[in-house]
Amino acid sequence: MSPPAAHRRRHALVGTGARAEMFVRALVTEHADTARLVAFADVNQTRMDAHNRWLTELGHPAVPTYRADDFAAMLAREQVDVVLVTSVDVTHDEYIVAALRAGCDVVTEKPMTVDAARCRRILDAVAETGRQVTVAFNYRYNPLHEQVRRLLADGAVGEIGSVHFEWLLDVRHGADYFRRWHRDKASSGGLMVHKASHHFDLVNWWLDATPVEVYAAGRLFFYGEEGRRHGYARDYDRAHDSPAAADDPFALRLAEHPRLRELYLDAEAEDGYHRDRNVFAPGVTIEDDMAVLARYSTGATMTYHLTAYAPWEGYRVMVNGSRGRLELEVTESDFVSPAAAGALKGAALHGDEAAAENGAATLTLRPFWSPPTRIPVEGYTRQGHGGADARMTRVIFGGEPDPLGRAATAYDGALALLTGLAANRSFATGDPVRVADLLTLP
Repeated sequence: MSPPAAHRRRHALVGTGARAEMFVRALVTEHADTARLVAFADVNQTRMDAHNRWLTELGHPAVPTYRADDFAAMLAREQVDVVLVTSVDVTHDEYIVAALRAGCDVVTEKPMTVDAARCRRILDAVAETGRQVTVAFNYRYNPLHEQVRRLLADGAVGEIGSVHFEWLLDVRHGADYFRRWHRDKASSGGLMVHKASHHFDLVNWWLDATPVEVYAAGRLFFYGEEGRRHGYARDYDRAHDSPAAADDPFALRLAEHPRLRELYLDAEAEDGYHRDRNVFAPGVTIEDDMAVLARYSTGATMTYHLTAYAPWEGYRVMVNGSRGRLELEVTESDFVSPAAAGALKGAALHGDEAAAENGAATLTLRPFWSPPTRIPVEGYTRQGHGGADARMTRVIFGGEPDPLGRAATAYDGALALLTGLAANRSFATGDPVRVADLLTLP
């Protein structure tokens, strides 16, 4: 039985898109004994109504809804203790700063924000108020990544000299960033900020180091108008009701996904937002092929590559040290089946289900002068980002002990962001970029 409501921290959520559902479900089911959901805020009433309907399906009463411009009034009226920020990335700082100054703590989706000025505002508000910002870097909670952290901290490879990190988004998952608002760098910071901040945070955490200098090259190669030369483009602006999109493997069919239909197709009349743009349509300002060379405070270097148009999905991490090498390889889906190409990776509930194709994960330690050793990892699953989502909510909502220091702070969010921002600047200038020239951190 749940304790009295007065003993549970009161949570409000701003930004009721698809990613919000994981947090909402965790709050009202697994963590109902320590947390209470009391309100939604969004620019779109239809989306809030959809989430309230899903709440009632879970046996939870609907919660009050507020327009985004009534955010401050919501905090006061609903006596909010913690704000969950899952809105469009460029708006994160607006809600984070307002919540901190109203006396609330904040849990925000990654990236914490999209540029250095907004990052400075958040850090200043944290220092001014003494309140806490937790960045939802769920990859830290993946059992594979936790084991990497333990091994490196225990000196399994000795002093770390370098890291090679390759991340592949397949043509189903990668394409999705080019259908929605993420295709606009002003809104998302591009994939170096929106997506790779996950990966840069992992390296910071694994190495217990901070980025010093970044050199990078990136371009839009496959998607957008330039990508039409590869022969995949169809002539339509958005997929819904377009005959040209009927058999396009890059088209998202919103009407076939009940959750997405409610959140986006049914909500279009309010804000005009189209979730199903043609990935080869004009207006793409982000890159899809990016290479990064980073140097860290420990002297270690990282080579990183993100490809957003791969035939399979997964990643490889190799850590080279003075006593050997640690290798992690994860195949999330070994190919994209034609039948599923026009769908989303997994379910409409982001990350909740694994792809239908095959996958595997291996972690191998290769010490000098000894045979390689396969490291067993308990708890890894292909659901919920490797099992990370449920583990993360147990820490941030349930108060589970966190000896590995997985809960990321605003400072951690800034470090991950700055690597991506430095890469973006290097794309534009062709020069190496010192992180301290973007933002000075303590």
